[in-house]
Amino acid sequence: MRAEAPLLEVNGLKKHFPIHGGVLGLETAKVYAVDGVSFSINRGETLSLVGESGCGKSTVGKAILRLYPITGGEVYLAGDRIDTLSAGQLRPLRRRVQVVFQDPFSSLNPRMKVRDILAEPLVNFGIVRGGRELTKRVEELMAKVQLPRDAINRYPHEFSGGQRQRIGIARALAPGADLIICDEAVSALDVSVKAQIINLLVDLQDEFGMALLFISHDLAVVEHLTHRVAVMYLGKIVELADRRTLFATSHHPYTRALLSAVPVPDPTAKRQRVILTGDVPSPINPPSGCRFHTRCPFVFDRCRVEEPLLRPVGEGHVSACHLEHVPGGQVVPIAA
Repeated sequence: MRAEAPLLEVNGLKKHFPIHGGVLGLETAKVYAVDGVSFSINRGETLSLVGESGCGKSTVGKAILRLYPITGGEVYLAGDRIDTLSAGQLRPLRRRVQVVFQDPFSSLNPRMKVRDILAEPLVNFGIVRGGRELTKRVEELMAKVQLPRDAINRYPHEFSGGQRQRIGIARALAPGADLIICDEAVSALDVSVKAQIINLLVDLQDEFGMALLFISHDLAVVEHLTHRVAVMYLGKIVELADRRTLFATSHHPYTRALLSAVPVPDPTAKRQRVILTGDVPSPINPPSGCRFHTRCPFVFDRCRVEEPLLRPVGEGHVSACHLEHVPGGQVVPIAA
């Protein structure tokens, strides 16, 4: 184990899906869903992974969980490499990394009562064997996510969407996870319910100290929850910074476009709306050079041939762009 290691460290993660065709079913192409993603999460920290649908952010979460075998890269948990472990070796570590999925209904077994859903991880990981102690732990979990005790014998279909998501969160808490991956965990909920779930996650993080990888396309939600933000575009991270820096002084043109689309409370407030032209390129055949150059309003020749690497643009702030900001909000190319 390495000293002072982050809780989660991802280096050069790749996930390519083969496409098979023809009579023989041979591989004809690949979908470059995730193509070299690196980041880390410290204990008790929330890192939000944001971007448009199809950018690969959910695939990152599933690859970390080993729901997908990874194509390349390395994943470390508390300094120990886990992407090379067998299924048997990985099983004891699964209690430390849990997940809350987007659809709270399809992620719960409709034939199981809440008691059994929450008891399952406690029994599977040998935390509690059964009897009164098990019932007590289940009731404690329900109280933590603000579900009534008399709901313990209900089935998932008897709850609202927000309540079902609370069950999912309680199930993730049950084994004492160090890291919870929230994969679009509030995107299917109404606005008021969404706010309640976000507040619940913040309170639980304060109480239990677990880290969160919060995957979302909603920057308005992210702003109220996260410590740092990583912005993805077409399988790559294009910018990463702490929340305050990213929302106040974003660097990458794609990040600026995303932020300009976030609704603001004051409808009379003036701001510059960035309208992107064209569609997101296919991950089967991503553009050469900068993958964003086909839609970037500041594109120049270098962008089309040379892929920009993440470089520091401030303290703890990195961006993958060939442009340098100058006073007045203008941009100029940086030296090659």
